Amino acid sequence: MIVHWHRRDLRPSDNRGLARAAASDESVVSLFVLDPTVLEHASPVRVACLLEALDALREWYRDQGSDLVVGRGEASRVVPERAAAYDADTVVWNADYSGLARDRDRAVRDALEDDGIESESVHDAVHHEPGSITPNQGEHYSVFSYFWKKWRDRDKRAPVEEPAATDLAAVSGEPIPTLADLGFDEPEATPPTVTTAAARERVADFCSGPIYRYADQREYPAAGGTSRLSPHLKWGTIGPRELYAATERATARAESEDARESVRSFQRQLAWREFYAHVLRYNPETVAENFSGYENEIEWRDDPDELAAWQAGETGYPIVDAGMRQLHAEGWMHNRVRMLVAAFLTKDLLVDWRAGYDWFRRKLADHDTANDVGGWQWAASTGTDAQPYFRVFNPMKQGREYDPDAEYVREYVPELADASADDIHGWHDLEQAERERIAADYPAPIVDHADRRERAIDTFERARGEASE
Repeated sequence: MIVHWHRRDLRPSDNRGLARAAASDESVVSLFVLDPTVLEHASPVRVACLLEALDALREWYRDQGSDLVVGRGEASRVVPERAAAYDADTVVWNADYSGLARDRDRAVRDALEDDGIESESVHDAVHHEPGSITPNQGEHYSVFSYFWKKWRDRDKRAPVEEPAATDLAAVSGEPIPTLADLGFDEPEATPPTVTTAAARERVADFCSGPIYRYADQREYPAAGGTSRLSPHLKWGTIGPRELYAATERATARAESEDARESVRSFQRQLAWREFYAHVLRYNPETVAENFSGYENEIEWRDDPDELAAWQAGETGYPIVDAGMRQLHAEGWMHNRVRMLVAAFLTKDLLVDWRAGYDWFRRKLADHDTANDVGGWQWAASTGTDAQPYFRVFNPMKQGREYDPDAEYVREYVPELADASADDIHGWHDLEQAERERIAADYPAPIVDHADRRERAIDTFERARGEASE
């Protein structure tokens, strides 16, 4: 026997680790481990997505006459135990790049070695593994544009086939635990459907039309112009090679150069995910530490009331509040709005980015350590290739530019459903009596953006060792 240990690759097709196991002369036993060390960092909405993906994967295995074996406990104990129980001489898995994942894998590898069982990890989650795209000096690029040029021009592997039924062992697995079994409450948000079938349907729909308008519409949250594939990329219910191949087919079908460039714009976003994975691989400490150092400590503010208002979507800045409420309702937020709410927290409120990252980690169905750390540190001007500290998003201007008719705001902030777009985007300028007349239940702005912008710039200049004017 040979064991394939599933982790963030909850699919049978385009799975390089599973294909490697199936290419051996041994029957494949597929295993997933619910590890409390990993679940400690999880959340109800993400675990709900995980369990749904596991259930769908199990059904596929059962249709092939096999099963998905689900174990519970520390992976360094469970993986060797299950491998020994099936008399397996090798365990194969797909590499992960966070510090937590690498520590776990190291412990599993050591335990397997102690038992005389071989292990092998395969690069699957990215097209170009960390260490393969590098500058002349250093382990990774710190500027995305340079990384993108090499990522774009390098050949991509073709998708790999799913194993045949004859490659799989005839085993039976235990029942998959419920949320309650694992100690999680039901999620507040409605989880997206995270299965390979749902991922493929979304890819087909997106590549049949919206991908050709992606470059023009992706920044507008009401337009529905994004792929919504991030939960599938998080859990690996679609393989990166399968997705990329679909985008290349879309390129071949494109009827204009603009359409082809729009597909390339989407591929650029896929490259951003890999860029952040490369950065995290060589800088695991950035989950808790600034990537870019400052001469002095950044003087983050500690105001629990303002943080709570941001978390609840009660800041009095409509597009910020719409984003935070979308997060509560769906476990997802439009990418442009993610940048806005992150900038508002770290610049207008001067709250440490780690508080925002922790909130996203708890609320997002698609939370990905590399992507979220990269995004938060970008917004906070502490990360690699980050937003310059002196460029502070104006939430009113952003609302007018990217939600001009206030469709997005009205969808998620029902108190403003009957307000005009001008009143919504000018909410900060209205007299309090006028605000109460228009939407008595919606709050006034909790801070003055212009004042807080200047304060943020002064704070970062002091951190840089520069005298503020």
